[in-house]
Amino acid sequence: MADNKIIDGKLIAEAIKKEIASEVASMIDKGLDAPHLAAILVGDDDASLTYVTSKEKACHKVGMVSSVYKLSAKSTEEDVLNTINFLNNDPEIDGYIVQLPLPSHINETKVIQSINPDKDVDGFTLHNIGLMQLGEPCYLPATPFGIMELLKRSNVGIAGKHVVVMGRSNIVGSPLSVMLSRKGVDATVTMCHSKTQNIKEITRQADILIVAIGDPEFVKADMVKEGAVVIDVGIHRIKDNSEKGYHIVGDVDFKEVYKVASKITPVPGGVGPMTIVSLLYNTLMAAKANRK
Repeated sequence: MADNKIIDGKLIAEAIKKEIASEVASMIDKGLDAPHLAAILVGDDDASLTYVTSKEKACHKVGMVSSVYKLSAKSTEEDVLNTINFLNNDPEIDGYIVQLPLPSHINETKVIQSINPDKDVDGFTLHNIGLMQLGEPCYLPATPFGIMELLKRSNVGIAGKHVVVMGRSNIVGSPLSVMLSRKGVDATVTMCHSKTQNIKEITRQADILIVAIGDPEFVKADMVKEGAVVIDVGIHRIKDNSEKGYHIVGDVDFKEVYKVASKITPVPGGVGPMTIVSLLYNTLMAAKANRK
């Protein structure tokens, strides 16, 4: 029996994948090329490799083409920029991502801002960020876009609600705060960060609490209002004595907060699957624009 408290990101992501697969099949039936998503992976970071592999599998599942350009950790910034230039000019590539983090000797900002905005399916370039700020059509950052879709498809009303976003990163917290407060979404948004004072007083006011701070199980039950909706963006491997040698937790103490929340995302299986499916959606949009 389904637990009505749990916001099942896997289930919602699978439904969206079916919708995307149907549109991809329709494109192919019309004699058009399938959308093509590429990724640049620099180095051999385990988490990055796992994530890129998941993206490849998801692409194949919906009928898209996937390519990965692997560069060694010793690659120069020029090597990465040359690969970006190649992808920017390759008509077969509809969209691509640069998997972060990059090795410390490579300027992340310079690399990201070299991406062709029309192929920036991560929504990280200044061009797309500016359009997002203005509420204009653009490629929205994948994780915030996924969270918005998660709330919508879970029938969580946002208009007029007080949403507290914990974390102000350029990847999640900052863009999500903008998206939530836009006209038509109409949330009242408070952003908390490492310098926020009396944080518990603020989080306890939230109708919807979104946590993206990178601190394992930081949010406890006494920080959450009874009946609040809780979205946990964090993911951490905690070493233990199990056969696997670790277990996965989020930024929220799930067992405790579950008792007071009206709805809550699990980790894993909450926000994570939505991030990948949002990338697929952006790639589909890019392909449609390229096939006109």
